Amino acid sequence: MQSRPQHRHRKVTRPRTGFTLLELLLVLAILVVIGGIALPNFLGAGQEAKANATKVQLNSLKQSIDLFQVRMNKLPETLEELRDGPSDAAGKAKWVAPIISEIPTDAWENALTYSKNGNTYELRSAGIDGQVNTDDDILLEGA
Repeated sequence: MQSRPQHRHRKVTRPRTGFTLLELLLVLAILVVIGGIALPNFLGAGQEAKANATKVQLNSLKQSIDLFQVRMNKLPETLEELRDGPSDAAGKAKWVAPIISEIPTDAWENALTYSKNGNTYELRSAGIDGQVNTDDDILLEGA
């Protein structure tokens, strides 16, 4: 009897091509968790940067008001006087040149408010909510 050569059956393994659904869902879940942690931090940093830019703007405007006070020996009645000069004839006679070329806004594009009380004044930004006299207002007082 002739014996047949015994061939062993080998299991052919193919290289894996792709990911399983479970692996994809796990990666997606990790990305969502990381995004949930990181996104609020990035958004907060943007608002903080706008608040800091507004504080710089208010300080610059304060310097312009102080320069007006030195030139005119009085505080301006409105921010427009820094650009246009005083409205009274005596003030117009002393007026040399505009101190600012345009009335600035805060970092959120809201108008800044200026109020004068005797020899002191207040500059205010409405802050992120755009509403004056709320907790997020940015305030600068001058004398």
